[in-house]
Amino acid sequence: MKKVVLFIIIVLITQSAFNQVIQWRGPKRDGYFKETGLMKSWPVEGPQIVLKVDNLGKGYSSPVVANQTIYITGMIDSLDYLTSVDNMGKVNWQVPYGRSWSKSFPDTRSTPTVEGDRVYVIGGQGRLVCINAYTGKEIWAVDVDQEFKGEWHNWGVSESPLVVDDNVICTPGGKETSVVAFNKNTGKLVWKSECIGGQRSYASPTLYEYGKFRFILAMTTTHLIALLPENGKTAWSYKYFKNEWVEDKEDDGLILTNTPVYKNNEIFLSMGYDYPAVMLKMDSTGTGVTEKWIDHTLDNHHHGVMVYGDYLYGSNWISNGKGKWVCLKWDTGEVRYETDWINKGSIIGAENLFYVYEEKSGTVGLIKPNPDKWDVISSFKLTSGTGPHWAHPFINDGKLYMRHGSVLVVYAIREPMR
Repeated sequence: MKKVVLFIIIVLITQSAFNQVIQWRGPKRDGYFKETGLMKSWPVEGPQIVLKVDNLGKGYSSPVVANQTIYITGMIDSLDYLTSVDNMGKVNWQVPYGRSWSKSFPDTRSTPTVEGDRVYVIGGQGRLVCINAYTGKEIWAVDVDQEFKGEWHNWGVSESPLVVDDNVICTPGGKETSVVAFNKNTGKLVWKSECIGGQRSYASPTLYEYGKFRFILAMTTTHLIALLPENGKTAWSYKYFKNEWVEDKEDDGLILTNTPVYKNNEIFLSMGYDYPAVMLKMDSTGTGVTEKWIDHTLDNHHHGVMVYGDYLYGSNWISNGKGKWVCLKWDTGEVRYETDWINKGSIIGAENLFYVYEEKSGTVGLIKPNPDKWDVISSFKLTSGTGPHWAHPFINDGKLYMRHGSVLVVYAIREPMR
């Protein structure tokens, strides 16, 4: 009897791990990674490099790690490729999945989403693909932006697919629909939302859960939309793009890239270019939101923000090539500091520390969350690869995964055994 019970427990644990969704910016898309035993400071030269892989194709997307395998996208010639790499750096397979964005900044930007034996990814021109995680064989594909008349802004598609229950979600925007859901096993359309307005943005959707409420939060260039996952009905929407907030009255939306972050019934939105950030508060019925406060300091460009305790942390936009690091109080929007540290960059977190990746010189910093000052513990420079340092870091099994151009560098950041 004990053996039977043990076998059932092992099966349940295995199934749970197998069904876990590995995705953009961690399990909840909020930048946090569930890791323990990590180093509290780094050597002057940085953590030990344990793996380096090149020829992955050009890109700004993040790597993800699942099935003891690294999955990463990259642009080769005019196509987007998904590459599978084992933990020794050997390429298992490399397959094309769609045409790259062919205009400004064409390098691949969609991070793969992995669930069990399937990988979901979107090409730079809107082709959503499901690929076998072990063989690289295409299982199904939908030309989402073509089929649903998606409307592109200046840089095409940067979205990472969202898996919720049995569906894969993406946001073509446009005049026909804003958000669509497909059966994750077959690629068949499950639902398409009403058109709320706005072009396809660059922000990836996320799953919002608070109390009895469970919504998909998706964005177009003009709106934040809360949708019921089961049928795509709009619970509420908020028009983030306001003519009175911009000088150019002809612009129908700005370059919105950041996945919304939330805490309880409050949701924070931010984009760069001196556009105001806003804290929204959802009402008790889950049918609407109001503006709680508006901020003109943390206009994060495309690097993500972090919620830690009672504060928000991230970099702001001074210009396309410059930004400072900011801490805001969550409840009030009070600016605790705005300080220089090399340049703006992406930010993730694990085990009560931040990992930041500055975009210009490739400095990687280990930061202690501190509402009184920007508290740098350790730093080093990533010197491999070419182009802007725009890929967000990824953490898995005591390793820090850093992507720069066509190169992936992996660092050991777990505290050594004593």
